[in-house]
Amino acid sequence: MLSTKMILFSFCFTLSTFLVFVIGGKLPEPEVKIEVIHKPLICLRKSKMGDMLLVHYDGFLESNGTLFHSSRKEGDRNPVWFTLGIREAIKGWDKGLQNMCSGERRKLTIPPSLAYGNEGKGKIPPSSTLIFDIELMEIRNGPRSHDSFRDMDLNDDWKLSRQEVKEYLKKEFEKHGYSPNDTHNELMVEDIFKNEDEDEDGFISAREFTYQHDEL
Repeated sequence: MLSTKMILFSFCFTLSTFLVFVIGGKLPEPEVKIEVIHKPLICLRKSKMGDMLLVHYDGFLESNGTLFHSSRKEGDRNPVWFTLGIREAIKGWDKGLQNMCSGERRKLTIPPSLAYGNEGKGKIPPSSTLIFDIELMEIRNGPRSHDSFRDMDLNDDWKLSRQEVKEYLKKEFEKHGYSPNDTHNELMVEDIFKNEDEDEDGFISAREFTYQHDEL
């Protein structure tokens, strides 16, 4: 006769298998809970992927309310700049700060999988749900389009190889009615990497792409 533990295990396994089948192969990613604390009467522009955002923030552990970091109370107490959507910050910020007005203030509740996961970081214990009080002070255009980077990043690994840049240049030549020349393309690729690949690791990272202004 099956034990209660074995029956429970079998039920859970069957349920998880059913869920994976129903949603097409993988469980949905957890969402960020967004609460708008303040929104300005006039919103001239909303944040989008690739924008540079200036924010003030306080970060708390949901479990006990401990303040683990604050731009308002620590260091030079100045707001901080970051680029939305290129993983400069945790995934929860990239998800939770889209379509936000300058002057808007939000409370984000971020699950561990969109924060620091099972490892934790510094004052943040493993598997912690985090709460952020974030005020968007200013929005600026990013030096480069986040969408352009994603179009070039064919294998979605958040870095550009020489082959990916070469393929992009070839498509651009063809799009504008020119016959792509492999030799010329190779020279252009080498010149681009000479200027863009700051750490000389053979790839152009999302950060290198976003903050460089000359090539591509």
